[in-house]
Amino acid sequence: MRRTSKRFKEAKSLVQDRIYSLEEGIEVLQKTATAKFAESTEVHFCLNLNPKYADQQLRATVILPHGTGKNIRVVAIASSDSGLVASEIGAERIGSEDLIEQISQGYTDFDVLIAEPDMMPKIAKLGRILGPKGLMPSPKAGTVTKNIKLAIQEFKRGKLEYRVDKTGIVHINFGKVDFKSSQLQDNLLTVYKSILQNKPTGVKGKYLKRMYICSTMGPSIEIDFSVL
Repeated sequence: MRRTSKRFKEAKSLVQDRIYSLEEGIEVLQKTATAKFAESTEVHFCLNLNPKYADQQLRATVILPHGTGKNIRVVAIASSDSGLVASEIGAERIGSEDLIEQISQGYTDFDVLIAEPDMMPKIAKLGRILGPKGLMPSPKAGTVTKNIKLAIQEFKRGKLEYRVDKTGIVHINFGKVDFKSSQLQDNLLTVYKSILQNKPTGVKGKYLKRMYICSTMGPSIEIDFSVL
């Protein structure tokens, strides 16, 4: 049986058994984040979706106005004559066949891989390496594009991809506990609006059932999304 730490019990005691407004919820979240590092803040949307049906799948991107608080490592695969220089546009690496070969040998020390459309046939063979790590470039994720420079800048600035899991829940990091409360609220509202705007066509009945926030090591806090 899993033991609950004293720190977690103390944090959980700060959360009342009720639904919080967005502002109140963020305030409690920051109070319950007592780990010795700046924890990430997470939001979990419980949706009325069954992703085994094509018209109930949800996969989209959103740009957080205040970023994620993380240093996102971006690499790109472009044609050898692209003229792009990694250091000039904020990427860790930009390569062509050479980078494809390195990834085939196990190099995956990055968070986002962006690719030009013409390079995708050559990247296809990397599916067994990139797929399980969620790193395979995709047009839906905004990681297959002709504008490599813009895509890199967007992901470095706070663009992220999200998708519904097999249980109908979407999990998204929307900042760090040491952000200002107003910044966390802005980021969370942006994510919430994106979830609504990307509602799948096959939804039957109520789309969004519940919404919870928490810090990496903290207890969950239910948010009243009906007034957002």
